[in-house]
Amino acid sequence: MRAIPLAALAALLLSGCVGTVKSVVTAPVKAAGQVADWSTTSQDEADRNRGREMRKRQERVGKLTRQRDKATEKCRRGDADQCRRAEVLDHEIEAEMAGT
Repeated sequence: MRAIPLAALAALLLSGCVGTVKSVVTAPVKAAGQVADWSTTSQDEADRNRGREMRKRQERVGKLTRQRDKATEKCRRGDADQCRRAEVLDHEIEAEMAGT
């Protein structure tokens, strides 16, 4: 008769241990999965990053174009330094549009 209450008590005590053992055993698997998630880039993230980079490149090209246009206008007025600057800016725009 004493065995039944003892078995019931043991079952209750061991249920907590089983849960703990399960947590300890599955923790490395969960951690490895999380590392894999952190170290890989989803297609959605890659598309966002590519779009962001394209917008930044367009902004840089726009800024360089405005600078070149101002330098070209000053060059037309006879400023030789601005003629050289417009040429340099033109090359920078070409390089930026080529993706370098």
